[in-house]
Amino acid sequence: MEFEKKVLSREIQQSLYESGLTVGTAESCTGGRVAEAIIAVPGASTYFKGGIVCYTNEVKENLLSVDHQLLEEKSAVCEEVAVAMVNGAIKTLNVDYAIATTGVAGPGGGTPENPVGTIWIACGSADNIVTVKLTEDFGRDINLAIATSKALQLFLSYLAENPPKYEHEEGTIPDVEKDMD
Repeated sequence: MEFEKKVLSREIQQSLYESGLTVGTAESCTGGRVAEAIIAVPGASTYFKGGIVCYTNEVKENLLSVDHQLLEEKSAVCEEVAVAMVNGAIKTLNVDYAIATTGVAGPGGGTPENPVGTIWIACGSADNIVTVKLTEDFGRDINLAIATSKALQLFLSYLAENPPKYEHEEGTIPDVEKDMD
């Protein structure tokens, strides 16, 4: 795993470990890469409940309750679907927060409305979701790496602006640094 993603995952751990709050993922184009990054640090099971890889519209509809009409009218690559995926993951996984990705990683599949490299990322809680749109195409592998990093960064920014309320007084994290190798 790239060093940057490991650092971001560690920062997510520092924000959530003692809070008692949980996160899950709903990933289309990134195919589980965000979940993989989150669980790369020891102790992730304390706050990460799981992820749904929803590569097809059928799975988005059936597992995340994304509206069929929305998918038909706007396609899966839009802000509204990313937001719906966050809400669906929060409900389906019974988590406090969710991170979602949907887009066109390439090399094919792009349209004039959503060219290759168009990726929507959303994260947040049921009552407060933020989004970001990526639009540049650097090739499939780099597009997916960038989307994964941006998803982790967006979630960290979200947590910084909406700090979790800690269940415990101290809010400290046990020393798991030695297990990070």
